[in-house]
Amino acid sequence: MAKSTESLEEFYKHKFNDLSKNHSKDSGQFNVFRIEERIATNTTSTTYIRRDFYKIMLFSGKNVFHYGDRSIAIDGNTLLFFNPMVPYTYDTLEPDTKGCFCVFKEDFFQDSLRIPLNELPLFSVGTYPIFKLNDQDYTEMNNIFQKIITTFEKDYIYKYELIKSYVSELIYLTLQLYPPEGLFGHIDAASRITSVFMELLERQFPIESTSQRFELRSPKVVAERISVHVNYLNRAIKKTTGRTTTDHIFERLAVEAKALLKYTNWSIAEISHSLGFEDQAHFNNFFKKQTNMSPSAIRKV
Repeated sequence: MAKSTESLEEFYKHKFNDLSKNHSKDSGQFNVFRIEERIATNTTSTTYIRRDFYKIMLFSGKNVFHYGDRSIAIDGNTLLFFNPMVPYTYDTLEPDTKGCFCVFKEDFFQDSLRIPLNELPLFSVGTYPIFKLNDQDYTEMNNIFQKIITTFEKDYIYKYELIKSYVSELIYLTLQLYPPEGLFGHIDAASRITSVFMELLERQFPIESTSQRFELRSPKVVAERISVHVNYLNRAIKKTTGRTTTDHIFERLAVEAKALLKYTNWSIAEISHSLGFEDQAHFNNFFKKQTNMSPSAIRKV
């Protein structure tokens, strides 16, 4: 079976041949790299897969990033954020590409951030946190990254605490430059219910084993799980998003189905069962309605 998630340790070992000799608690949870060095040593990765860690990348050049179900072309100075729930990759890097990126586990920031990483809009599923930077903002972000790199290379007892402050600065500066709506709370009950629903839905993924089964197939099941009446749930989600609860569930199922069809060797029957369908015919009809392609056809793309 093809892997659907890459761990940070595998990322170090297989992609960079760089498993730290001094794995303290924090050193195993954080690292920083220069893109130019990765290109020079031919250690860049183009595998479309989820990672079990977060990444922030400052990128200067032209490329296409494949993020979830979208392909996003970028050109120039760009800041990108990646989270463990969304698979991603990018096209082969051009020789003149420049930049740097850091990778870290959620535990690295335990008790350090006012808001947990998975609740920050920059790391939310369903968003595409890719920001084109003007020259001034690029210089400011690059200066922070250079501080991270310089500190990381030093033998300093408190260096990881200092690095946490620099990464936090990257995150909060980005939120200042590109403020998302509703960051510090929901304006009404409908928004709160919608947020709970979205978080619950995303917690069901990724499907990593054929023994795992998606169970939130209907609004009624979701409503029971979060202890609200199904009609109230449906009204809240429709009011907040303009779409039905079923629309959101089916869209997320289709995204996961595509990933499983493309990047595992599971049979279509196994994928159908894991996604909660009673039989393969039902899954085939669902998938074709959502994507205008059959499950077998998507595997050939």
